[in-house]
Amino acid sequence: MKILVIRFSSMGDIIYTTPVVRCLKKQLAGAEIHFITKPAFKYIYDNNPYVDKLLLLKPDLGDTIKEIKAGQYDYIIDLHNNLRTAIIKLRTGIKSSTYKKQAIRKWLSLKFNLKLVPPVHLVDRYLKTVKFLGVKNDDQPIDYYIKADHQLEKLLPASHQQNFVAFIIGATHFTKRMPNEKIISLCRDIDAPLVLLGGNDVKANGAIIAAALGDKIFNACGITSLDESVYLVSKAAKVIGFDTGLTHIAEAFDRPIVSVWGGTVPELLGVQPYKVKEVLVAGIELPCRPCSKFGLPACPLGHFKCMYDIPENEITEFINS
Repeated sequence: MKILVIRFSSMGDIIYTTPVVRCLKKQLAGAEIHFITKPAFKYIYDNNPYVDKLLLLKPDLGDTIKEIKAGQYDYIIDLHNNLRTAIIKLRTGIKSSTYKKQAIRKWLSLKFNLKLVPPVHLVDRYLKTVKFLGVKNDDQPIDYYIKADHQLEKLLPASHQQNFVAFIIGATHFTKRMPNEKIISLCRDIDAPLVLLGGNDVKANGAIIAAALGDKIFNACGITSLDESVYLVSKAAKVIGFDTGLTHIAEAFDRPIVSVWGGTVPELLGVQPYKVKEVLVAGIELPCRPCSKFGLPACPLGHFKCMYDIPENEITEFINS
């Protein structure tokens, strides 16, 4: 049996496809499992032993369709469910099973602050697409395979190589990020060295936080590569992070995680930390929350209470315990 699994983006959504791929490979004897995604997200499946071949979406969809036709697949498992995947399924004529997005329920829940979407994790939603093959959830965490053999002493100063807390301060949108002053206040009460992680977009934020807290902080934002950041997360004593891909990848290593949510909520998308033994989901109930599914460039009401009003003591107690 030859199966093609499709998920083009984004980082967090793709990382939650890994249990589906693993279960397909391990539970279907002799099955050949291929996966297709955008070139930008190739790294998520690099070195993954459960994928026999990784395909990359081409600029011309027609070229991708030709490649898929040539693959002679028995089934397509569509975990993206958008216009492009619909065209692929139509033009290849391959039998398929498609992830149900519940788009209307999500829109109504967001628009009218209703709870119409059951709090089922995205992994379990994805796994429904392969139930017809007799594939079941193996109740194991997500998979991520670090590409290189990194060394802590090359990435961190000696003061931060043991029992450090990784604080992932980056996120794509403003309403997913905790303001600098809130992070500074929070970090003051953490009894451990802290390593700030994120891309170039939050390098300046990291510098401000480090300047306020001195030697307690090591700002790795914009310095370490993504693979190096993942390695540091895997070696951290505990992790604090927002609704962003690196925080979700951290779940693969079963580190105790504080998952901080501002303008977005995990229940709507089904992306609460998955199969992690020690978790604190930090967020507060507000009439205006969630204000979006994926985040916004600014708080629509200007007060940003969803981040400013999160109690700090519950986070620091979890980290210091």
